[in-house]
Amino acid sequence: MPWEKQFDKAEVLDRALQTFWTRGYEATSMQDLVDCTGVNRASLYATYGDKRAFFLEALRAYDDGRRKMLAEFEKRYQPCEAIRKVFLCFLADVPNQTGGRGCFMTNTALELSAHDAEIRSIVARAQEEVEAFFAAMIKKGKADGSISAHVKPSDGARGLLASLLGFLVLVRSRPNPTLLDGIVDDAIRRLK
Repeated sequence: MPWEKQFDKAEVLDRALQTFWTRGYEATSMQDLVDCTGVNRASLYATYGDKRAFFLEALRAYDDGRRKMLAEFEKRYQPCEAIRKVFLCFLADVPNQTGGRGCFMTNTALELSAHDAEIRSIVARAQEEVEAFFAAMIKKGKADGSISAHVKPSDGARGLLASLLGFLVLVRSRPNPTLLDGIVDDAIRRLK
């Protein structure tokens, strides 16, 4: 029986995700994935398939994490604070106005969704789920009085999604704390 190197698939997938997230799909080579994971090329191909399949698995892992994050925010925070946390969680890796990585899903939308129907579907579903989260938080906030009765959940959720997507682009291109904080404050203010 041939010797087979064992590795932690979840750890390797996370390292690949981090590399794709930082560099983007096109700028990440299989050699980059070999280097970041420490796993030889043949083992990566045998385990994950080609670069695109590896990328899709990383994107789905990120999506699962996003889903868990939203569930945790809904459970732990009041509606307006849960919405605010969605925005603020993307600021953690913005070092001194040099730009952060933004959102892996949004970066993927900008780079690949126009040319790849499967990726476009994954991105669209993720955006719909964020929009549904915002709508649920608005309904909950209207019920407890923390969000104005005049805010329509569907309209408010779409506006929040649009603000979030613009915010995520600015996290990468104009990571000015005053600008970004103002966008978050404005998004929350529109709910009052």
